[in-house]
Amino acid sequence: MSFLRKKPINSVDPKSSLHRTLNAFDLTLMGIGAIIGAGVFVLTGIAAATKAGPAIVFSYVIAGLASMFAALAYAELAASIGGAGSAYSYAYAGFGEFFAWLIGWDLLLEYIVSVGTVAIGWSGYVNNFFQAIHIHLPDALTKNPFEGGVINILAVLIIFLLTALLCIGVRQSARFNAVIVYIKMVTILIFITVASMHVKIEHWQPFLPFGWTGVMQGASLVFFAYIGFDALSTAVEETINPQRSVPIGIICSVIICTIIYIAVSALLTGIVSYTTLNVHSPVADALLQIGYHTAAGFIAVGAIAGLTTVMLVMFYGVSRICLAMSRDGLLPSAIAKIHPQTRTPIYIIVINGVIMSIIAGIAPINRAAELVNIGTLAAFTFVCAGTIVFRWTHPDISRPFKLPFSPLIPLLGIFFCIYLMINLPAVTWWRFMIWAVVGVIIYFLYGWKHSVLSRKK
Repeated sequence: MSFLRKKPINSVDPKSSLHRTLNAFDLTLMGIGAIIGAGVFVLTGIAAATKAGPAIVFSYVIAGLASMFAALAYAELAASIGGAGSAYSYAYAGFGEFFAWLIGWDLLLEYIVSVGTVAIGWSGYVNNFFQAIHIHLPDALTKNPFEGGVINILAVLIIFLLTALLCIGVRQSARFNAVIVYIKMVTILIFITVASMHVKIEHWQPFLPFGWTGVMQGASLVFFAYIGFDALSTAVEETINPQRSVPIGIICSVIICTIIYIAVSALLTGIVSYTTLNVHSPVADALLQIGYHTAAGFIAVGAIAGLTTVMLVMFYGVSRICLAMSRDGLLPSAIAKIHPQTRTPIYIIVINGVIMSIIAGIAPINRAAELVNIGTLAAFTFVCAGTIVFRWTHPDISRPFKLPFSPLIPLLGIFFCIYLMINLPAVTWWRFMIWAVVGVIIYFLYGWKHSVLSRKK
């Protein structure tokens, strides 16, 4: 069928390529910057209190396994296929244009909603910091219309700041990210040091208060904490020696963050009762409960830093996915122009910045984590399946990084991702289906006729 036509591998026009400035270390820091944020500072406590109890450590292990299987699949495809479109590009080369559009449309939901949602959380932490130093902003400027305000101005301002930073250049963005990552890693180290001296075994009893069902529901929720490493696969065109650097960045960042999540979740439920952690800032609140007010203040600063880097890397990722889709004609090709000085897709960055700022400024947070999770899990499932398809359809293609134990690893990735999707609420599935139907309509009304492959016929 015509809408299943496939694009040649590595078919980017060199004249429209991006500037290569990133190395494996930059990518690892970008991965840590994207992954460690709301997951460790917010979701850990909420999932422990409402889903898994102290067994939240098992939830992180399960979610981490699903992410690692997907990360290995991403690493192989990123090294062998390349391109700025991440799972979208892999689906285009492996499954055809229609499935690529669906995955791309899915990724737009994941990234845009993620950045807008995290911006709202970021503004809440910053507003709390302002109040602590006796600066009180009016509710009209800190709450959205659904909460009795006018606009969440802090959330809008951080989106504008990140838009400007990404327009300047990826190298400058990577340096900014590195500084912020160091800050939040120091913050986490402070928590681990303090908490390790105040663990009480009785807080881990009962260890499975919600049973295994709670552990799996917790894993479905905290999976949000791992979202972000896939954004590294969008950096192939801007990476020096991407066949080596991208797999290193993806795998190292997932391993490091998994270890951090397990350590923090174990200590968090060990210093206070899990029943007290259903709050907006559980890590800082736990330190306040044991009397460490200064350390709690550092945690708040670390949370702000962590959320900032999450937004930066996710914003970077969605701009590169849009670039790949517009190059293929599935989005208007006029927005794919690269600025001659900064070598960045400024039009795409600004358009995404405007959309995200609207979401952050006026939208309420309502089941956003689940909606983002199902979109990400669907993309991860396609990537894992893509490695199996490519081994069959392109057996002779160069694979600088080759997935071990194939097809076992990708099959395990598919199983874990689908299992986590099943544990998400039914309303999340309905919203996801609606978004997919809208995407199908847009494809047949615009993308099918305007795609590059269609014009070549």
